[in-house]
Amino acid sequence: MSKASARHILVPTEEQCNDIKQQIADGADFAEMAKSHSQCPSGKHGGALGEFGPGQMVPEFDKVVFNEAVGVVHGPVQTQFGFHLVEVTERS
Repeated sequence: MSKASARHILVPTEEQCNDIKQQIADGADFAEMAKSHSQCPSGKHGGALGEFGPGQMVPEFDKVVFNEAVGVVHGPVQTQFGFHLVEVTERS
């Protein structure tokens, strides 16, 4: 079974998500942005979600984590919780 580790930043609007993504692209640290902006409790840990398998996260999240490139910031990804930036840190 596949396993992945990822980190994310959760914000309420697509606009805010795009703004943070641009700041990261311009050199801002992902973990620091998560600590400052994420509405998920994982934000205080730099957005780290640990290791998980398919089906443990919402479908929109799983689709990115198990299909997109590792080490790249993906998003905005919309779920019922809001808008996410997702970085897959490891996948096996």
